Amino acid sequence: MSSVNTATQAATRQVRGLLGEKVGMTQTWDEENRLVPVTVVKVGPCVVTQIRTPEKDGYSAIQIAYGAIDPRKVNKPKQGHFEKAGVTPRRHLVEVRTSDASSYTLGQELTADIFSPGELVDVTGTSKGHGFAGVMKRHGFHGLRASHGVERKHRSPGSIGGCATPGRVFKGLRMAGRMGGERVTTQNLTVHAVDAERGYLLLKGSVPGRRGGLILIRSAVKAKAKGAKK
Repeated sequence: MSSVNTATQAATRQVRGLLGEKVGMTQTWDEENRLVPVTVVKVGPCVVTQIRTPEKDGYSAIQIAYGAIDPRKVNKPKQGHFEKAGVTPRRHLVEVRTSDASSYTLGQELTADIFSPGELVDVTGTSKGHGFAGVMKRHGFHGLRASHGVERKHRSPGSIGGCATPGRVFKGLRMAGRMGGERVTTQNLTVHAVDAERGYLLLKGSVPGRRGGLILIRSAVKAKAKGAKK
């Protein structure tokens, strides 16, 4: 029954979204003169390039585009797609599911002012790539002892399984491997300030990704549950 309610809420939820680039981190102060670490994100302007409807597509959503690109680098199908929306070609496309998709129009421009200070948002980006990393860096292992018989294996994981029983390594065991470069979403970040003229959002805390990386900002999916009592 709970899964049905969750699906119903998702179908009726109004979501606002913007694409942008991570500028970097800085610090500012709030009304009570407390230091606040913030991440500066350059968002928009984004344009609506497609509107999904339940009658035609089976769900309600909008497609937004962001970022300038040389039209010569856009293939014919995408050129026709942008011409149909009445906009110039853009580099990035993303779809945002929202119940009020019918209130948008093709070619509509979306800027930073669709969000307001104090609002909670979810931020999605690609985490920094660290290449092949060991277990201490990748998973926070303590490593082996620094003395008393330990050879040059101080950053090793230690035993990864028994010899005869179970005679194999269990799936999902935390080991060394490629770290980062994955899609990561940070939930319930607070919009500290909005600079609509220059297109900047100041988000309290850190967001995933490197400076200059592509960022997707959406209305928080768990905003109501953040302050709820357990």
